[in-house]
Amino acid sequence: MIGRPADILPPEGVPIRLDIASGGARFGAQSLDILITFGGLFLLFLALIWVNVLDWSMLATLFFLLAFLIRVPYYILSELVWNGRTLGKRIVKIKVISGDGQRLTPHQIVARNLMKEVEVFMPVTTLLSGSYQNGWVGLVLTVWMVLVLAVPLFNKKRQRLGDMIAGTLVVDQPTAVLLPDLAAAHASAAVGFVFRPEQLDVYGRFELQTLEQILRNRPKTEEARKRVSDVVRTIRRKIAFEEEVAPRDEWDFLTDFYRQQREYLESRHLFGDTREDKFHKAGD
Repeated sequence: MIGRPADILPPEGVPIRLDIASGGARFGAQSLDILITFGGLFLLFLALIWVNVLDWSMLATLFFLLAFLIRVPYYILSELVWNGRTLGKRIVKIKVISGDGQRLTPHQIVARNLMKEVEVFMPVTTLLSGSYQNGWVGLVLTVWMVLVLAVPLFNKKRQRLGDMIAGTLVVDQPTAVLLPDLAAAHASAAVGFVFRPEQLDVYGRFELQTLEQILRNRPKTEEARKRVSDVVRTIRRKIAFEEEVAPRDEWDFLTDFYRQQREYLESRHLFGDTREDKFHKAGD
């Protein structure tokens, strides 16, 4: 299933079009994460059952307790460390982003994952444990899970309740490939603007790919030229480039920045420092 496109407007003011992750991709990532978090736990309990040191009621209580203590930190910490990705999401190439284009915050990650407990895991745990006495409780929990699982099917951004509360989206993360022909097209051009390493260190490969899309076609309309001017002003501000750039030189500024930024990122990659986007930390 092809993801629906979504236009994200980051603080730089350059719209970025991303594809909302499909339901199949999200289900696949969730299934992998469940296998990862519960796989080791099942092995542990098979060993406990084999040695027969605890009765079934104690085993069940211990299982649900450990499942919670493993599951919640796993989702939160992995998305914090890998910028919105768990191991399952990394495998299927999807990630969580902030819907407003800002950096994904710890508050958003914690909120969306705690809501996942309320939406799915706690009702499932209650149903499997059989800890309720009234049959209506089981029916209500079942209906609740069906409804919350259906929520992403009825909104354009495929957000579950946790995403709506946290203000997050789950999007496809295709491999960012910087096309070589654009760099080659400008390789022989004389360098008019020179950027220092600390200025080239601000942006990552993701932003460079966005700039590449802009440089594919020279601006032919007033609106396109204004967009180029806006991008130049944004980059100058972000990298603290104090030299004035005349309107006639703005296109050259972008092509020089693209070429030098690309060369800088490729040189960093050779030394094991792959900078995916502007949110990388120095020394990561």
